[in-house]
Amino acid sequence: MMYRAVPAFTNYGMNLEINLPISESEDSDSQDLNYRRIINKSILSLAPDCMDRSCKRDLVRLFSSGASYDLREYIEKNSSYTNETFSLFILFSDDADLFYKFGIDEDLTEEERRLDDREVRWLQQFQKTGKVESRISKNMFLNGDSREPEIAGVLGAVIGSLYTILITLLISFPIGVFTAIYLENFAAKSRITDFIEVNINNLAAVPSIIFGLLGLALFINFFGMPRSAPLVGGCVLSLMTLPTIIISTRASLQAVPPSIREAALAMGASEMQVVFHHLLPASLPGILTGTIIGLARAFGESAPLLLIGMVAFIVDIPGSITDPATALPVQVYIWADSPERAFVAKTSAATLVLILLLVIINLAAVIMRKRYELKW
Repeated sequence: MMYRAVPAFTNYGMNLEINLPISESEDSDSQDLNYRRIINKSILSLAPDCMDRSCKRDLVRLFSSGASYDLREYIEKNSSYTNETFSLFILFSDDADLFYKFGIDEDLTEEERRLDDREVRWLQQFQKTGKVESRISKNMFLNGDSREPEIAGVLGAVIGSLYTILITLLISFPIGVFTAIYLENFAAKSRITDFIEVNINNLAAVPSIIFGLLGLALFINFFGMPRSAPLVGGCVLSLMTLPTIIISTRASLQAVPPSIREAALAMGASEMQVVFHHLLPASLPGILTGTIIGLARAFGESAPLLLIGMVAFIVDIPGSITDPATALPVQVYIWADSPERAFVAKTSAATLVLILLLVIINLAAVIMRKRYELKW
């Protein structure tokens, strides 16, 4: 997987000479410029003998469709652009990028290849000019999703996952901890509490897709919450995480030596003071560990999120918990289902990012447990 992911972290591009003529730039605002036309004019200057429409179309499609956005960003950052000629690094399209990374299969005929012989000759000529470079792909880490592989990134999915996990934590942690405290220390033993305990244990083994169906029926259809929003995703995943937090919290409370409770009661502490001043702080390492492990499981879930609409094609970076968003596991699923060959590397790279984040989360659980663990 790591080998397949490496190409996703670099992009080939070319330093293109951009000329802003007076007619385009004089006495006009940068928003009025036709960036696509300026880029296409610079691209077509690379092959002056390319005269017919199909030839021009084939030449232009070798470069990324996001080049016009790069030009606009450059001009907005450099206000003195009037009648200026400058060099701008423009990314190649995914087909041209793969040509520079892997070459071409000579056993395939021209009809079986994505690039015809003329396009291959152009790319070879570009490389001979010395202007073709391979750079670290900033788009992979700073962009949201896109239909164009060279532009697509994981930032939108990562932000969506963080929003979702934040909502999950804010809902499941207090409810789970207080539920465990009540069942362990205050609830009288009866058939009702036995029934609740059995069902909590059963909920921990329920397939995650069932929680997605519940979230679709409850939060979206009944409460009318926005589809594809991290708010709904967090609510759904909190239902899935609650049993894990409750079980781990009860186990941590049971692991506290009875002598601590007895000593506190002997000093005149009330039952409430015993729990919140003595038992809860002593069991906190186990509670935090169980919570983080539950959140790590929720972070890697995709099935519940698919059912609540977070599989939608979302380009923009979410700015709040109610904005449409996707999650990193769902982004992996979307890219794995994409037909473009360049998305194969993107899928592996996104999977590595997901694994890295899960390792960080689990490492945080280990560090917290070691730091706050008490020896009895």
